[in-house]
Amino acid sequence: MDLLHNLSIGFGVAFTFTNLLYAFFGCVLGTLIGVLPGIGPVATIAMLLPSTYALDATPALIMLAGIYYGAQYGGSTTAILINVPGESSSVVTAIDGYQMARQGRAGAALAAAGLGSFFAGCVGTIVIAAFAPPLTELAFKFGPAEYFSLMVLGLIGAVVLASGSLLKAISMIILGLLLAQINTDVISGTARYSFDIPQLTDGIGFVVIAMGVFGFGEIIANLGQPPEHREVFTKEVKGLWPTKKDFMEAWPSVLRGTAIGSILGVLPGGGALLSSFASYTLEKKLTRNPRVPFGKGAIQGVAGPESANNAGAQTSFIPMLTLGIPPNAVMALMVGAMTIKGIQPGPQVMTSNPQLFWGLIASMWIGNLMLVILNLPLIGMWIKLLTVPYRYLFPAITLFCCIGVYSLNNSSFDVYMTAIFAFVGYIFYKLSVEPAPLLLGFILGPMMEENLRRALLLSRGDWTTFVTRPLSSGLLIASALLIVIVSLPTIKKKREVAFQDAD
Repeated sequence: MDLLHNLSIGFGVAFTFTNLLYAFFGCVLGTLIGVLPGIGPVATIAMLLPSTYALDATPALIMLAGIYYGAQYGGSTTAILINVPGESSSVVTAIDGYQMARQGRAGAALAAAGLGSFFAGCVGTIVIAAFAPPLTELAFKFGPAEYFSLMVLGLIGAVVLASGSLLKAISMIILGLLLAQINTDVISGTARYSFDIPQLTDGIGFVVIAMGVFGFGEIIANLGQPPEHREVFTKEVKGLWPTKKDFMEAWPSVLRGTAIGSILGVLPGGGALLSSFASYTLEKKLTRNPRVPFGKGAIQGVAGPESANNAGAQTSFIPMLTLGIPPNAVMALMVGAMTIKGIQPGPQVMTSNPQLFWGLIASMWIGNLMLVILNLPLIGMWIKLLTVPYRYLFPAITLFCCIGVYSLNNSSFDVYMTAIFAFVGYIFYKLSVEPAPLLLGFILGPMMEENLRRALLLSRGDWTTFVTRPLSSGLLIASALLIVIVSLPTIKKKREVAFQDAD
């Protein structure tokens, strides 16, 4: 009864005209920045923080929250249509979503992503309302050793995720980890592997690698084909909506992705990102004899990860609202916005400011509904983009990506780096290497290193801390089992046969 009473307070706050207007503005802006590669929610919210001075706390947070989960929706659009992930959590969506677009099924992919995200967003909001305190306690049990072990499991899961040779997948992860070392040391504060280039002291940007390897690499590969074989996936658009068979195949993936995202989103670091990779790995394991193989346009590979990253985006509000601990950069900015308004983030927000707490939660339901109403009618418009001949489309994509990369740091150096990674992406294409594990290794690398060193500092250099802590040792045992299972000759053979069939 308390929950229903609290939600009635929340909907009373969220349904005021001002709050509805700011929720709508946040959702539209979030969708746009998700679609535009390079301008992420962190940069947008950072730029908009000064504007929140003139607003009350509730509409300000409702707008910032709309930008965040709106970006999760929008990031899938460019991943599916042009193989350029707008957000890091959309990297996995690009694997099968782009293949669906090439087969003329972009409408089905976009609809599956939109509907899956809507369902997951609604469930994620229910989880926040009902299970915030126990889920926060679970997150508290994760220390540096547990985070390190969880990320090891995530990287080993990425080996299963990759198509083709296991050796190539492991090489990609190691390359990603090595590229992540180009930055400033987290403990000593000294630049490393920057070769005295000032721009490399902050590391290589995720967007630079994602656009170069995925977007530009794909363009170069297409231009390398004879004109008659060039990829123009516009002549056979097979409808804007998923078929009944698509719905039947996608809904179990949506349920599983929502469950994974709701749990992993609470964890600090890359909750939404880890959720999407974990969901894709699980779908590949659990989906028996898919009608379309994974990596070749399986709708499960779009519906599952998209649901997971949206559920993860919603539940990442839990530690921020209940403990005042931001699990990612966006939530850190939200804490900043609350502090500007004189609100101390933490357990007392629920009791001292219930209108803000429950109003924000109710606005998430309304925001998710706004996003699905906004995005589903736009599917036809996005499909029209694909009817543009490729000779006009690829210069537009190139220009669009260059503007996105330049706008990151207003630096032409980033554009040159993207050109280098475009060449790397083309080499990967020629070698038939799946680049997704490289990106996961690159993103998780700094977090892994930071948690490894923290765990060793806390244990005074004792490496056994990773196996003496029950949760950490359980995750490492799961990682070891996964390596053993994937290495078994029968599994290895089945895997090779599956990928040969896919080809």
